[in-house]
Amino acid sequence: MAETTLKDGIFAEGIARIQREVDSLLDALLAVPGDARARLFEAMRYTAIAGGKRLRPLLLVATAEMYGVDRAAAARAGVALEAIHVYSLIHDDLPCMDDDDLRHGKPTLHRAFDEATAVLAGDALQSFAFEVLSDPATSGDPFTRIELVATLAQASGAHGMAGGQMMDIVAETADFDLPTVTRLQQLKTGALLGAAVEMGAILGKVPPEGRTHLRGYARDIGLAFQIADDLLDHEGDQALAGKALRKDAEAGKQTFVSLLGPERARAQARALVDQAVAHLSQHGAEADLLRAVARFIVERDR
Repeated sequence: MAETTLKDGIFAEGIARIQREVDSLLDALLAVPGDARARLFEAMRYTAIAGGKRLRPLLLVATAEMYGVDRAAAARAGVALEAIHVYSLIHDDLPCMDDDDLRHGKPTLHRAFDEATAVLAGDALQSFAFEVLSDPATSGDPFTRIELVATLAQASGAHGMAGGQMMDIVAETADFDLPTVTRLQQLKTGALLGAAVEMGAILGKVPPEGRTHLRGYARDIGLAFQIADDLLDHEGDQALAGKALRKDAEAGKQTFVSLLGPERARAQARALVDQAVAHLSQHGAEADLLRAVARFIVERDR
């Protein structure tokens, strides 16, 4: 089922298009200078370009286009969001964090370059994200730009992704229950997925009170995504995943799979996806790509 979803239909077309757009923008915006900073830019490009599914930019653009937003502006915001995601992966892979050697089927950045360069590349990509969002080329409306910046900052900081990463480190020596693991993953994984949908709505000038159903959709796909990740880590193919698997179990961390068991976890992920799709009931065909993204989350094999 996963292969069919990836190769055919609206999801395949959407993901292929956003991958091309994100890579093209990153290639232009991260041009290597002819001075001593060249190694830093090369490291940023190594991880940021031609790697990953670009699911977060796809969510952002798909949401924005439902409300008639110019695609080029939405793609720029998607690049900013992806830069934050990539920086988090660079730092996650470092020896002081997860100590991984492989990402997307190739050596992690600190292995391909060195640890100091990897730290700086992550730092620079974080700053780059906010440079892109604050640029009038992303939106001519300064109020929209500041709301985009605030949304991404909150989603990536201590109240979002970084907070979840800290909880994940604590999980190595603590016995987390299901509500705590759920909270951890809502921050570590769900916050940026939620930001993608929220930022698309911000570009579309949807008022906060009009985003409730979109937040419900994002919350449900965020949890479904992490449950699917836990299942892949538990029973997936490392060659397909392009990264080390079964590290959570080796570290003694509680996951959705360890707490629920594989079958209950799989059923919960499917129920969450059905619930996410139901949140879009007020939309017609313009939300079909968001529906397809939700289905992909539980069908994927990597």
